[in-house]
Amino acid sequence: MATVALGLAGGCLFWWANLPLPWMLGALTATLIAALAAVPLVPPEGIRPVVVAVIGVLLGSSFTPEVVQQAAGWALSLAFLAVYLVIAAALVVPFYVRVGRMDTVTAFFAAMPGGLNDMMLIGEAMGGDARQIILAHAARIAVTIGAVAVWFRVILGLEVSGIAGLNATGAALGWADAAILVLCGVCGIGLGQVLRLPAPTLIGPMILSAAVHVTGLTYSAPPALLVVAAQVVLGTIMGCRFIGCPPRMVLRALVLALAATVMTLGVALSFAALFHDWFGQSAAQVILAYAPGGLTEMSLVALSMGEDVAYIATHHIARIAMLLGLAPVILVPLARWLGGRD
Repeated sequence: MATVALGLAGGCLFWWANLPLPWMLGALTATLIAALAAVPLVPPEGIRPVVVAVIGVLLGSSFTPEVVQQAAGWALSLAFLAVYLVIAAALVVPFYVRVGRMDTVTAFFAAMPGGLNDMMLIGEAMGGDARQIILAHAARIAVTIGAVAVWFRVILGLEVSGIAGLNATGAALGWADAAILVLCGVCGIGLGQVLRLPAPTLIGPMILSAAVHVTGLTYSAPPALLVVAAQVVLGTIMGCRFIGCPPRMVLRALVLALAATVMTLGVALSFAALFHDWFGQSAAQVILAYAPGGLTEMSLVALSMGEDVAYIATHHIARIAMLLGLAPVILVPLARWLGGRD
């Protein structure tokens, strides 16, 4: 609990300073600094499944009958997402090979914006360096969240508070609604594990929550205070991923991730600027859908801005599915060709 308290203190400081996405970024910053200073921290991994399930239920509440009717119009955007991934691989994999001095398998799984655990497990099984992959993804997510939040707040002047836009329907959370949402979280975790979904504790609850909201069984969402608590815990866990890493190694990972993220975000910005009219979406939504952040974290950013979370979350899920399905048979050979043989 002391580690979470540290994360909460960082969140409060960021909130007081009116910084973007304060609860997640503040907790991340506080625990990252403590980890690099060798402060003894205990990651709150035990409560992570519960916290992620809360976020999954929250994201599912954004799926409405109107959203389902619009989903068919996302086909072009999803198809271009595959093109985006190929371009990202062509840019970032050679960078990690030649500048980061990684072998090609490690470079590929460090470069591709899939789930941290999934990319690490598959990458390690295929002979990659698990520690470098973990560092690259932890740094990528941290850099992406910070860059996107600052861009939308400072450059575009949009609100990125971390709690705006919640429960947009205004539906009150009664006892029956609360019971339904709790069941979505509990049963959804089991569903995700049984179906072996990527990020099962997130996507399982999100699927069940989406189902009850689309059918009109409930229109309520988890309370904002619970969502703030979830962001604090997630930010704390992200910062704790750097525990035990030498500061020089972490700094190198951050610098590499910053350069790689600039490249992939540049591609995302280009797609948003050129094709958002074709997709029938705002440029902001395309940026959030294509940005190389984590599914949970980018969905929270979308929520905080009042954007279409269903559109954005669907693209991040599709991206993970593409990477998991194509990595072993297509993209790793492509990465070897792009990066050159070791």
